[in-house]
Amino acid sequence: MPLNENIPAPDFSLTDETGVVRKLSDYRGKNVVLYFYPKDDTPGCTTEACNFRDDYSNYEKAGVTILGVSPDSVSSHVKFKNKYHLPFTLLADENHAVCEMYDVWKLKKMYGKEHFGVARTTFLISPDGMIRKVFENVVPAEHSAEVLAAV
Repeated sequence: MPLNENIPAPDFSLTDETGVVRKLSDYRGKNVVLYFYPKDDTPGCTTEACNFRDDYSNYEKAGVTILGVSPDSVSSHVKFKNKYHLPFTLLADENHAVCEMYDVWKLKKMYGKEHFGVARTTFLISPDGMIRKVFENVVPAEHSAEVLAAV
C-alpha cells in the first residue's frame, strides 16, 4: 500500500524532460499533484496525461502544480511531452528509486507473466509538503476530474 495521508511527502530529486534536476521541496508553498504512471506513450498513460493537459487551465487557476513520474528516460519524456503538447513537468525515475520510495513499484501480472512496474497512483500534496490525498487504482479516463474535485 502506498504512503498514507497526513504524513510528510518524501523529498526527492529527479531530472525533468529539459534536463533540469527538480526536487519536490522546490514546490513548497504550492499544491502539487504528483502522479506516477507506468510508461510514456501507452494507451492508458496517454489518456491520463491528455486529460491532465485538457484540464490544465483549471489546475493553474487552483494554483496546482502537476508533476508526472515514470521510469522512462528523459529522451522518452521529451518525445511524449512534445507529441501530446503536455504543459506540465515529467520526471525521469529510471532506476525507480522514487517509485519505490512512494511504494508504487509493484509486482504486476500481464498476459500471465509477472514483472515489476508502476502501480498508477497519484498523491495530492499540500503547500506545507503533507500528503493530503492518495489516489490508488486510478482509472485514466476519469482521473483528472477526480483529482480536480479533491483540489
